Amino acid sequence: MKGSYVVTGGGRGIGRAIVERLLDDGGAVVVVELDPGALDWLEGVPRTAGVAGDAGSEEVLGRAADAAEALAPLAGWVNNAALFRDAALHSTPSTEVMNLIAGNLAPAIAGCATAIRRFLAAGTPGAIVNLSSHQAKQAVPGAFPYATAKAAVEGMTRALAVEYGPNGIRVNAVAPGSVETERYIRFLADQEPSAAAASERLIARVHPLGRVARAQEVAAAVAYLLSEEASFITGATVPVDGGRTVLAHDPE
Repeated sequence: MKGSYVVTGGGRGIGRAIVERLLDDGGAVVVVELDPGALDWLEGVPRTAGVAGDAGSEEVLGRAADAAEALAPLAGWVNNAALFRDAALHSTPSTEVMNLIAGNLAPAIAGCATAIRRFLAAGTPGAIVNLSSHQAKQAVPGAFPYATAKAAVEGMTRALAVEYGPNGIRVNAVAPGSVETERYIRFLADQEPSAAAASERLIARVHPLGRVARAQEVAAAVAYLLSEEASFITGATVPVDGGRTVLAHDPE
């Protein structure tokens, strides 16, 4: 995989798996993280750089793009940074709800804007992958702002694919189901053993493949969409959810 890539939220979980996959494929990667401590693992790793800051800030993303272009011509961008907070519409001021939606949508918009401007300025094609969620199509209780934002991310993905396809810029999305990340492991660890076992059985039941995804499986889909092998794919949302949205049985 030639060129450089920016991955927001690339310090942990799915984001880190994406970074590691792109590095394994030969790319150079710049990671954007709000928590500077999440960048510590990059120390001594060749063909990488870290930028600490808000992935919704065009100034921060501009620094990330500069760092990427210093490593190699910018070839791809992954908008992975996400915020997990719920708010009930009947009891939360609508402005607060909008802020939570923006917490997930704004980084994807800012990332797309930065990447597209850089591709256009360089006169080169490029690929963007936005991380969505199964919840964009199949919402679960307790995730209203997140599900709303991810649905918007998928709409944005389609709109930008149409708008910038003539410039050779491809825009796609990947929509995971449940994934075995640090957050998922912590979710189970915070429960009593019997409750954790029940949660695992429930989550396995809503995925036809009978398990949650490995972060590396999501990363593989992202890497494919960024690659030349996916050169005629744009405007698509690829589910990496073990069939969860096909089963459409989600009592979680």
